[in-house]
Order: sequence, then C-alpha cells, then structure tokens
Amino acid sequence: MTLRFVLMVNKQGQTRLAQYYERQPMDERCALEAEVIRKCLARTETQCSFFEYRGYKVVYRRYASLFFIVGVEGEDENELSILEFIHALVETLDRYFECARICWCPHGGWATCIPLNVCELDIMFNLEKAHFILDEMVMNGCIIETNKNNVLAPIHLLDKAAAS
Repeated sequence: MTLRFVLMVNKQGQTRLAQYYERQPMDERCALEAEVIRKCLARTETQCSFFEYRGYKVVYRRYASLFFIVGVEGEDENELSILEFIHALVETLDRYFECARICWCPHGGWATCIPLNVCELDIMFNLEKAHFILDEMVMNGCIIETNKNNVLAPIHLLDKAAAS
C-alpha cells in the first residue's frame, strides 16, 4: 500500500495538516491540494468516499468538522482498507487528545458526553503531536502500525519526559 499524501481539512477548505510521501514542487502541491479539497467538499453524503484524480485514488472521510483525505497510488489499492486506516488514525488522535467533553445534558445537568471525534482545535494547537502520531503510523508511504497503544507509547514517554 503506497500512500502519497494525507490531509486534514476543515469544512471551509483550510488545510490543517498535510503530509506528503513523495517529492512534489510547491506549486504542484498547492494545486493538487486545492483541487482535491474542492472535489471532496463538493461531494454529498450519498456519494461514495473515494474517487480518482490525476492517477491517485483519493479516499476521504468526514469526522465532525474535519475531512481526513488520503491519496494512494495504484489500481490495486483497497479503498476499504484506507477507510479503516483513516478510522484508526482518528481513534488514535481521539485517545491522545482525550476528547471526552463536559457538556450540558437537558435531563441531568452537566455530564460527560460520549467521546467525540478529534476536533480542529486539537490539531491546530498540537500540530507537532498530530504529525508525530501520523509518523508513528505511516513510514515512507507505508502503513506500519495501527495499534493505538503501540502508536501512543512513544508520545506518552515524550510527554512524561517533558513534564519532569
């Protein structure tokens, strides 16, 4: 499986995280990003979550206010496995950012909600952590780890070292 890029984009089309696994000139990268993002945002919820663009198979999924977009190369790539990777990435980010929020429950006052998906602010204010998590999961375009505990162990060690 050869990933070529991973993008996290908000509903307004602003890129919050971009990771490329092949060298491209900046102008081509910007044009590719703009077109892929435009195509993803224009699609309805009833359309499938993948399409082909410039030789890439683009697979995306929307979680809350973020679109997670992955570009892969090759005809033999399995779109469902890429969707599973996106889901594993979101679950890992959720676990790291501890997305259980406190909110108002109309029946019982303040309560802890079911854990929510990772939000845009988590990515914006902790961009280096998001990149680190992605780097633990993908190396040189190949998915190497999807176990949340194995992915998060090194980052938790770094957090402990920084706290002491």
